[in-house]
Amino acid sequence: MAARALRSVAQGALAADFVLFLRALHWQAGTIGLLLTASSLAGGVLGLAVGPVSDRVGRRPFLLIYQAALTVSTLAVLADPRGWVLVGAAVVFGYGLGANGAAGPFAPAEQAWLARHVPARERGAVFSLNAAIGFWGMGVGSVIGGLVPLWAPLLPGAREYLPLFALTLALSAVNYWQIAALREVLPARAAGRPPVAAETPPPDATAPHAETPPPDAEARVHREENRVLALLVASNAVNALGIGLFGPLLPYWFSARYGVGPGAVGSVYGVTFILTGLASIVTGQLVARIGLVRSIVWVRVVGVAMLVAMPFMPTFGWAAALYAARSVLNRGSVGARQAFGVGIVRDQRRGLASSLNNVSWSLPASIGPGVGGWLMAIGSLNLPLYLAASLQLAYAVLFGTLFRRYEPAGGRRAPAPS
Repeated sequence: MAARALRSVAQGALAADFVLFLRALHWQAGTIGLLLTASSLAGGVLGLAVGPVSDRVGRRPFLLIYQAALTVSTLAVLADPRGWVLVGAAVVFGYGLGANGAAGPFAPAEQAWLARHVPARERGAVFSLNAAIGFWGMGVGSVIGGLVPLWAPLLPGAREYLPLFALTLALSAVNYWQIAALREVLPARAAGRPPVAAETPPPDATAPHAETPPPDAEARVHREENRVLALLVASNAVNALGIGLFGPLLPYWFSARYGVGPGAVGSVYGVTFILTGLASIVTGQLVARIGLVRSIVWVRVVGVAMLVAMPFMPTFGWAAALYAARSVLNRGSVGARQAFGVGIVRDQRRGLASSLNNVSWSLPASIGPGVGGWLMAIGSLNLPLYLAASLQLAYAVLFGTLFRRYEPAGGRRAPAPS
């Protein structure tokens, strides 16, 4: 969690300002969208392999590789901020995507490592706290991004954004040593609890942690895990496509629609992320009262209404307030959704589940910025927001319909038998 906090500060600074940095380099909306699309796509493809491999060889090595590579690539960007070095680093490490402190394509390993040390009944609250720490770090980073005008006279043009890359470099180096100090004990490959809902053994299992579960029970559990994972991938894809249409391009939208710069955008992002961190804690408590699925669905529906209303706001202040309220509601459930994703399988398959959860987000989301940037470039500035709202409403309906019977233990609804 401490590593996530530092990582999220750097990501928050670039989430607020990376698109504005590209605009200062005279990139057009369509080109910016294509870069963000490539970045999200690369993260999804890399992440797909990380989870299953980390189940076998451990999670720590992947996080060390990520931090070392991020440190080196950011140093290269500082040396050559205009060339293909910038494009390559942005594609691999997701500059500007705002991953809430997650370790880019290696996030599945990180989530699986955390899940192994948290009991199922506490996972919603702990993952919500983990998400909250990421949001607070993003908030601090966004406020730092909003300070660009203070040193802009000393670094004219696009160079005024380079101190934010220096911040990323420093925090990434610290995180490498922080993760290197941790130790990991690999789980036994055969041990594990069956999957869905309450994480309880099937009726014919001889023990909750049987070393060798009966073959028929193992096969049934495996099929059920696969089925629920497929449903989760499908619903996540709908949500991710909606977010990708406008989320990474929102600083551009604010700038084009209301004529604001990094100071205003960074301040709004900072306040929003800090409030979202508080909302994540509240959501963790809400899960225990009304259930994980219901807590996710209802806040999503309210957020859709706010997203539709944003383009009608006459001033930046009103639009920013709606964005903040919507973000607090929607993003506050990130930890709960991550806890659900790792809770529907056994420990030895959590890396796989995290990878599928990650790729079902990043691959569809990679389509969004390209489409959204193209629509904005041809003059349809608000259409990406309306399309995103439709997809997010569809996600709320799908999630509530498909996963109600898989409510984890500890929620209000009793677990359904598998």
